[in-house]
Amino acid sequence: MKRPAQVLLLVLSGLGLLHASLFSDLCLRYVKEGVRPLLIASGALLLVLGLAAAAFDGRRADGRHTHDQAHEEHEHEGHEHEYGGHGHDHSAAPRIAWLLFLPALSLLFFAPPALGAYTASRAGDQSAVVKEQKRFDPLPANSPLPMTLTDFTARVQQDRERGIKGRDVRMTGFVTPGRQGGGWYLTRIIFTCCAADSQSVKVRMYGTAALPANTWVSVTGTWHPRGALGTRSAEAALDVRLATRITQPVNAYTDDLPLTPS
Repeated sequence: MKRPAQVLLLVLSGLGLLHASLFSDLCLRYVKEGVRPLLIASGALLLVLGLAAAAFDGRRADGRHTHDQAHEEHEHEGHEHEYGGHGHDHSAAPRIAWLLFLPALSLLFFAPPALGAYTASRAGDQSAVVKEQKRFDPLPANSPLPMTLTDFTARVQQDRERGIKGRDVRMTGFVTPGRQGGGWYLTRIIFTCCAADSQSVKVRMYGTAALPANTWVSVTGTWHPRGALGTRSAEAALDVRLATRITQPVNAYTDDLPLTPS
């Protein structure tokens, strides 16, 4: 990889990071919101370095038009031919370095899709997401009650006071088709840091046909009676009374209440 290509790679990488983190919300497909300032800073630094290198190379090229420098270059080329020039430029980066252009271009033109139903359908135990709780605060009186999938699951399986019984709740997530026995799940994927450490939390839906996979929906309903409420035998499931398509919220990779109206 020659020097101009190396400079171009720096510029494209910087532009790609800025496009994904500063000029769009694309980075939130892959990392948590808290990492965004670091990506912006990294993109700006790469862009500045690339432009500075291009300016430096431009000034150096202009200086080569003098007669003395042209003569020195001619002598240098002659020595290379005589003492060891075998057609190899050992100052250039290896050819495999061209592969570095792929992630830079992907951020600009064809970013990888966000994690969704395919990932969630292959997720394992949710115990790492739904933590053990000893005490639950009383639920607010408003109805339907906005809840996260994690809070709903924890109350169904751990709340000995059974505060969720008979309550209308509203939850938001995307559709994941069931792997066995049909049906579907309302799902959220949660990033601890980035997509590499993602975890899924799912609630089984009853009473309405599944929408296409990865469709974002807001559902309203009551707990589906299966198992002993307040114990691990209770299924985290909902009898759906209303399901409405929504746009994907900005905070899609948390299990917080949506930041965009449902």
